[in-house]
Order: sequence, then C-alpha cells, then structure tokens
Amino acid sequence: MYPFGGVSARIQKDRLHAEGMGTNERALKFLNQDYEALKQECLESGCLFEDPCFPTEPPSLGFKELAPHSSKTQGVEWMRPTELSDNPEFILGGATRTDICQGALGDCWLLAAIASLTLNEKLLHRVVPHGQTFQDNYAGIFHFQFWQFGEWVDVVIDDRLPVKDGELMFVHSAEGNEFWSALIEKAYAKYDGSYEALSGGSTTEGFEDFTGGVAEFYELRKAPKDLYRIIGKALERGSLLGCSIDITSAFDMEAVTFKKLVKGHAYSVTGLKQVDFRSRMERLIRIRNPWGQVEWTGAWSDNSSEWDAIDPTEREDMNCHMEDGEFWMSFQEFLRQFSRLEICNLTADALSDDTQSFWNTIKFDGGWRKGSTAGGCRNHPNTFWINPQYKITLLEEDDDPEDEEEACSFLVALMQKDRRRYRRQGQDMHTIGFAIYEIPEEVCNSFTVHLKKDFFLKHSSCARSETFINLREVSARLRLPPGEYLVVPSTFEPGKEADFVLRVFTEKQSETHLYSPVGCHSEKKNRKKCTYIQSIDHYDHSRVLKNYTFSM
Repeated sequence: MYPFGGVSARIQKDRLHAEGMGTNERALKFLNQDYEALKQECLESGCLFEDPCFPTEPPSLGFKELAPHSSKTQGVEWMRPTELSDNPEFILGGATRTDICQGALGDCWLLAAIASLTLNEKLLHRVVPHGQTFQDNYAGIFHFQFWQFGEWVDVVIDDRLPVKDGELMFVHSAEGNEFWSALIEKAYAKYDGSYEALSGGSTTEGFEDFTGGVAEFYELRKAPKDLYRIIGKALERGSLLGCSIDITSAFDMEAVTFKKLVKGHAYSVTGLKQVDFRSRMERLIRIRNPWGQVEWTGAWSDNSSEWDAIDPTEREDMNCHMEDGEFWMSFQEFLRQFSRLEICNLTADALSDDTQSFWNTIKFDGGWRKGSTAGGCRNHPNTFWINPQYKITLLEEDDDPEDEEEACSFLVALMQKDRRRYRRQGQDMHTIGFAIYEIPEEVCNSFTVHLKKDFFLKHSSCARSETFINLREVSARLRLPPGEYLVVPSTFEPGKEADFVLRVFTEKQSETHLYSPVGCHSEKKNRKKCTYIQSIDHYDHSRVLKNYTFSM
C-alpha cells in the first residue's frame, strides 16, 4: 500500500496521517491506484478499464475449490454488466437488502454485513462512494472504500465479473440488472487476493471493515437480562447486527433445521417490534437470511396463525416492508434458536450505555516474530514473557453514582492483520488472545521496563480475553481499579508469526501518551487527561471455531 520501506516508510506514513490520510475523507489508495486519474485516462482513450492488479484470470477466483482447472471454475467467463444486461444499473431505487443474494461462495458473513449496511444510507455511502453509474462517463471502472486495520483504503476495480452458464457466479441482486453488490464483493476479493479468500468468516469482520467500529459478542445461552433493550438501542444508533447458530462439527455446516434455520450461517438482525398479542405484549425480532430465501417456518413466520391475532393494520405495516429471506420470530424463540449475536457499534462512544461521554481511542501496530516476540500464551512460561508488552495507566474511575466500586472502564481489541491473504499458502487465522497484569509498585512509573519470566511465574493475570480463538479479532470490555497494568497480546502457541493491531478504548475523557521504540506505530486521538499507554518493547464459519484454555 505504501511505496516505501523500513524506517522511511514509517516516517512517510506518520506524515501522511498527520495530514489526514487514512481517514474516510482521504482514503489511502490501494496499490497506489488513483480512481479519478485512471477513469480520466480511460475516458480520454475511449477504452474501458482493465485492472492489471486483479486480472480476470483463474488465480483471481481462488486456489483450492476455485483453483484454476477445478470443476467449479470450468467454463467461467468474465463479463461486464453492459454485456449481461441491456439496461444495467449501479443502484436501482436505492440500495436494499434484496440487492444481496448469495452465490456459489461461502461469504454469507460478508453479505450479512453488507445487508445491514443498507439500513443506514450515510454509512453505505462511506463504503460506496456517490456518483458511480453505467450511464454518464462510464469507463468500466468503479471504486469502494474499506476500513483496514485503522485506515480507510480506496480499492479500484474494473467491472468484469465472473459468469458461469450466463449467470453471475457469486453475489447478485434480485433485480437482474443491478450490480453494486457484485462489484463491492469483487473489490473486497481484490483486497484479500481472490474470491475464495472470502470464504468463511465472522460477520463482525465485515461490520468493522465497513465502519471502523467496535464489535461486541453475546452468547445467547447466557444473554444479559436487558438484551432486548441493548438490541433496540443498537438499531436506533444505526449499529450493525448479525446472528448465527453454532456448529458442533464440519458436518453441521449449512445444515438446515426442522424449522428452516441454517446452522453455521450468518444472518442480519434488521428490526424489533412489540405487538399486542392475545392481551399481552409480545416481543418480536426481524431476521434476514442473505440467501434471499430459506426462511424460518415456526411461530410468527410469514403464514403462521399468530398474525391472525394482532391488529390487521399493524400486521400490514410490519409485513409490507419485508424483503426476500426476511422473517419475524418471537424474541424468546430467537434466544433459544440462535447461539451468538454480534453488534458493531459505529463509534467507540456508542459502547457507553446511557451516557453522552465519548471513548478515547489508541491504536498500536505490532507483530509476533519467531525467536524474538512470538512467545505464545501463559501455557508456555519459558517464552510468554518475550511477547510485546503495552502499559496502561488508569488514573480516573468512572462517574457512576450507583456504582460503589472504584473502577475504570476500557475495551481492549486485538486484531491480526491480513491473514486472508495467506490462505493461498495454506495458512489461516492464528488463535489469539491477551492477558492483563497489574504492574508491581517497584516498577510503577517506569517507561523502560520489559517484565521478565520471573514476574509471570509469580503473578496471575487480573483480566484477559474470555478465550483464545481463531478469529480475526478478540475483544473484551473490562473494568479495573485505577492503577498501572500491562497488556500482553499473544498467539496461543509460540513461534506463530503475524502482524497485529491493538486498540484500546478508555471510557473517561483522557490524555494519552505513548512511549514507543523504533518499529512500533501508534495513533492517539481525543487527547484529554488521564490514560497513558506505553509500548515497552519492540469467525471463521467455514470451520469449527477452536476455543482454547490457558493459564491465569
């Protein structure tokens, strides 16, 4: 992304950030491709754009099931929308959830996120820039913007799409002449190296890449009592929500239950409603399957008898805006049938319930390297201490008059970078997590200490990620008393190499200060007064997710 190397790259990158580069308004040009310049060249030459960085050749499809010469890629052609339709449209009548129908690719996690994005027009057009069309100044070139590891990136594509037997292979619109969803999928595939690299994932990955937001997970078997209120507030704020049913083995993947719910499949949550049902209030939730079909057939499904017992006007209002693949069910049934709820809050401050205060955001770029900083988790005491270590000083407790405990709220999110690109080499997501330790008084206020093996042998963590898991990001919302703490991010096993982003969100308005040696990056935002962070040293639905336990 940057045409620089080593220290010069970091200096140039810091300068660009200081000038506002990497924001949504000034997105970085992926592979240095400038959309406006390339489009102008095409218009002047009279030639439609053909992307040399993502050629319409077999390797762009995939490397395993979609590898060159595989059965699934036999007979594939690359065609432009102008060849597929007499009247192609980029967006027809506004972007809606029916524009996203899944094709022959296991990227339901991505499509569920895109479907949720259509519920918020402002958010949608941060990802899908205005002014793109097949009519005026059409040049066969389009562009989209994604948040990637702390920066917004502008990805340019040509509009040649993979077609088999006259039909689009992958995502398509229910309207046969609408193509924005197929083009955004292609841009995402380009960033990750191929279409097949998109197979399998967690909906929050798409959520975060479309918003730069912060994700939270809820296990529905132990849902908080106020989850209905939490979902309602999230929908009101424009947050993106997804849900899924866990699988217990690879044989469960996309298995359909008796009442037509799909296991291991990502759904979007699109609405809530309370109705007067037989003299009591019934809480309902609206869900959408990105397949655009295969809907719930239980209570409150499209033709169930429950609808006969509510006011006809209300029934008409609730069902007239329904999309293909979308259905209502009772909230209690939702808690029984689904396993996991994912919420992506659009900004960090949206995590703070019932308060107008905002969260302070700090981002660090780091890495694990074999033999130097890849120490594995606490199960490996001989090497755990070599992992990167980040110091947090929490000085000011939360302002909650009903809370007798003095504690500071903060959120830690650890995200591994660019792992989808390594799938072609047989690699995938590492199993990651983090642990937090209270720093002993004798080394408090020190900015140069890297705690050694003996410390971790004698001290237990005071907080940690709930689990080590092979997802792109692991996060936890935490409260600790004021004091100095150490965050130690790691892979589960030692010797695993990867780059990562560590984001810390503090609830109090606070000043941040970073001490970082050469080789570490950070971003500091909303500087106020009380949190210091120091670098002391240098859902994958296509598989059964791996959870691991580790020593405290």
